[in-house]
Amino acid sequence: MGMLKEFKEFAMKGNVVDLAVGVIIGGAFGKIISSFIDDVITPLLLSPALKAANLSKIEELTIFGGVKYGMFLSAVINFIIVAFVLFLIIKGMNATKKKEAEAPAAPAPPPAQEVLLTEIRDLLKK
Repeated sequence: MGMLKEFKEFAMKGNVVDLAVGVIIGGAFGKIISSFIDDVITPLLLSPALKAANLSKIEELTIFGGVKYGMFLSAVINFIIVAFVLFLIIKGMNATKKKEAEAPAAPAPPPAQEVLLTEIRDLLKK
């Protein structure tokens, strides 16, 4: 029974739940990026090159009679877009953290020893 309790504590930690949510969101985000590449980028930017090669999709690009480098090219474009979007998100998060960190904190009061020493110094001056 102790092992089940330990597993429950492990699974319910914030980090594990956050990771699970991140994986699910990442999967959905990957589908959005794939659709963006297949349905927007390829028709707009790559259609002249594909028409010149008598192809309708980037995945149909082949070399040496059967090596489908078009699928690899599509995966590379997907990766670059995902990496760029994540870069922008992290850059924005870091900028907000910097603004929070730049807010000056109230100076800490001096230790009691220093207060006593300054009082003694002031009394000696008088």
